[in-house]
Amino acid sequence: MTPPVSSPAASAITRSAPLAVSAPSLSLGIKVAIGLVLFALAWLLQIDSSSLTAPKDNLEQLTWVHSLEWGYYKHPPLPTWLLSVPVHLFGLSARTSYATGALFTLAGLFLFWKLLNDLRGSRYATLALLAAMCITYYNERMHFFNHEVVLMPFFVGSALLVWRAVGSRQLRWWAALGCCLGLGALAKYQMILAAVAVFLFWLASGAWRERVHQIGLGLAAAISLAIISPHLYWLFLNDFGPIRYATESSLGASLGGGARLLNTLHWLADQLLNRALLAWVLLGLVMALHRRKVFAPQDTSPRPGATDASRALILCFGLTPMALTCAIGMLAGSSLQLHWGTPFLLLAVPVLLELAGRKLHPSRISAKTALKCFVALQLVLLLVAQMTSARSELRLNSRHWRNFDSKALSQALAEPAREALGGDIRVIAGPTAEAKALALKLREKPLVLIDGRMDISPWISQHMVEACGVLHLQLAASQPPGHQPVGEGFPSLFWRVTLPEEDAGSCVPS
Repeated sequence: MTPPVSSPAASAITRSAPLAVSAPSLSLGIKVAIGLVLFALAWLLQIDSSSLTAPKDNLEQLTWVHSLEWGYYKHPPLPTWLLSVPVHLFGLSARTSYATGALFTLAGLFLFWKLLNDLRGSRYATLALLAAMCITYYNERMHFFNHEVVLMPFFVGSALLVWRAVGSRQLRWWAALGCCLGLGALAKYQMILAAVAVFLFWLASGAWRERVHQIGLGLAAAISLAIISPHLYWLFLNDFGPIRYATESSLGASLGGGARLLNTLHWLADQLLNRALLAWVLLGLVMALHRRKVFAPQDTSPRPGATDASRALILCFGLTPMALTCAIGMLAGSSLQLHWGTPFLLLAVPVLLELAGRKLHPSRISAKTALKCFVALQLVLLLVAQMTSARSELRLNSRHWRNFDSKALSQALAEPAREALGGDIRVIAGPTAEAKALALKLREKPLVLIDGRMDISPWISQHMVEACGVLHLQLAASQPPGHQPVGEGFPSLFWRVTLPEEDAGSCVPS
């Protein structure tokens, strides 16, 4: 029998990629996990104490969680399903969404460290993790819970799993990769970028030459398709609502030639020179201040073949999402949204380390120096966040959404609306953010009828609308007919009520 063809890179991965966790690495992993938790607690305490209301994305998920569906009018369903568990355990609140968002961010960061620890060793992984934690997506947005945040651990996890799959030649890792890709697609369709990166690494590592990896890639594809197929059926039954939403908004912007270039350059500059700026500052400081000392040989790079393969993995997962997103902007004329970089921008850090080569070799870096620089930068970020919050006397960015005073809104509207309705407020119709921010502050915790549309608000029945009445909120430049101004502090917000119908029966909250 002819033995299977094995590529040098794949063989080197097999020889060098440790699939069992040793006691020292386990101990280091626990220390990293504890450090991440402390990092999250510091930011969550600052955010919770200084924010007057939850992010719009959190409010959207807290609205959708009232009805678990196979899809929603804007996105696939996984984040809403996942949020339903802590909501059931701890109640519907902004803090529940903060903790859930932080959990997924921390999971993504830990898997990022684990991936690089397997590829390059602990010193490289720790330096890259500290730099990634300086990216503003992962610190001052620690409390965000949205589809990008949920996608983050699945994206990084797919890189770790394909490394294990190619290195071990075991189909179970390919099966796990299929689960990861399928679940990631249920979080957000951007997971297709991870699938492309997997395929490119499958080619670059030479895994395509081996039958086990040919079968493995097919197995991963089949499992991922099976996981997402119920959602695909839901899309068919619901006129491809999320796809239409995307094409009617950012993806279908159809920008002209000059606008395409400007929008793409703006997106790329924002990712690398704004969101990730302090990551590069940290690496620059460490490079300038490091002690020129070569550390113990156990933390050196893997064997040459494995080094080539791990470099290919880093470049495939670090560059593919950025390059394809820019291509979408340039070729399709899409309006690139700044938050689209959340799931994969942290992979840009090891890409820079690879391109820097020996100029920033982690084995010559003092861990204490890196940690001191990291703490100093985080203190600066915390100070800036405090200065731009509603709790600061300076209030340098008072128009930011986090300074929207939802408590003052509830105080202004609660009693007048109850008096007009002749009872409790059970349904609020209007824009999701303002309506849900108000709902969370009211004792009734009313449901939100998004933009007054029943077709995208399956948690509200027609009977409830007729029996309970509706408080309508509307954003407008001038007072709409039949509406009243909310009052001082909310110049663009107006309200009215639809009274309950007398013959509709009793108002029974869902």
